[in-house]
Amino acid sequence: MPQDPMDFEWSYWVEWGRERILWLLAGHLLVSQMSRLLVEKYKPWCLMVYGMAACWLLLGIKGFAVILLHAAISFAVAQFQLSLLTWLCSLILLATLRIPTVEETKRRWYDTENEYYLLLFTVSVRCLFCTSFSLEYCWHAPSQKSSHSFPWMLAYVFYYPTFHNGPLVNFDEFSKQMRRQEAFSVKTNLIILIVGIIRIFFWWCLAELMIHLMYIHALYSSALPLESASYWALGGLALAQVLFFYVKYLVLYGVPGLLLQMDGLKPPALPCCVSLMHSFTKMWRSFDVGLHRFLVRYIYVPVGGSQSSLLGTLFSTALTFAFVSYWHGGQSYLWYWGALNWLGVIVENGTKRILSISLIQDLI
Repeated sequence: MPQDPMDFEWSYWVEWGRERILWLLAGHLLVSQMSRLLVEKYKPWCLMVYGMAACWLLLGIKGFAVILLHAAISFAVAQFQLSLLTWLCSLILLATLRIPTVEETKRRWYDTENEYYLLLFTVSVRCLFCTSFSLEYCWHAPSQKSSHSFPWMLAYVFYYPTFHNGPLVNFDEFSKQMRRQEAFSVKTNLIILIVGIIRIFFWWCLAELMIHLMYIHALYSSALPLESASYWALGGLALAQVLFFYVKYLVLYGVPGLLLQMDGLKPPALPCCVSLMHSFTKMWRSFDVGLHRFLVRYIYVPVGGSQSSLLGTLFSTALTFAFVSYWHGGQSYLWYWGALNWLGVIVENGTKRILSISLIQDLI
């Protein structure tokens, strides 16, 4: 039975996974386990060298040079230890991805559009990693700068399991866990690997069944069936789409999450089932946990967060969603999506504040 071809993200990553990425991840696993077994002290540098080699192999010398250049520029700007300047640098680097002449130049480096998009996705995610490292560098005292050196930045930026699509791990968490040396058990790791592979295979099979049997995205791409459908049917289609999105990210984040565990790191929690969600706030906190931690640590809290005035909280939340929309591409529909999510979170938190008033509680 033919599959629904309209979900670009799933088709794209499954194709790349089958061709090369899964093999490169298997190579990372081998290097990681051998370094943990033989040279635990040098594990970060072994993984850094492997990640750089994998990047070179997959994206070519020019793609590798772009990511290295982004890291070098971010590190150079971080030397001024000004958070605002670091953010300005990050936004400018992101903006360069959307300059038409730069896009056309990068396209000419590759034979296919898929190869160009792999570079685009990878650089977009690496920008977040460079931002995390640079801000941590700005915030730490001079005595701690040795743990925030350029080699550590490269070890973080070129860490291969999270290289192309995430999940996002903040540098402070990555550095602490990567430096920690603990007892290594081949048997324990083998059990974790086998159980993890079984779980991911089950999720992958479920996603493939949905993409072959339900045709959710094909229905959404045509106006005629949507116009003739009842409101109940439209609600069912919307639920089916978000459920597929959830299962898809169990696979896309489950694979690198398993490798993080095998490396002795704690991965961000996998997405919670959307059927259990009943609030905007919980959705943002528990679907992409790594991205949520990044946004809270580097945008929401520094700008003021919930500890500031009502207007300050509104501004912090708006700025957070504005960055999410911009990072995802900045197209008009993404600004609408961000604005609606911001409105949902504001209404929800405003209602909670009203209901927490003693007089309202007494009335209830």
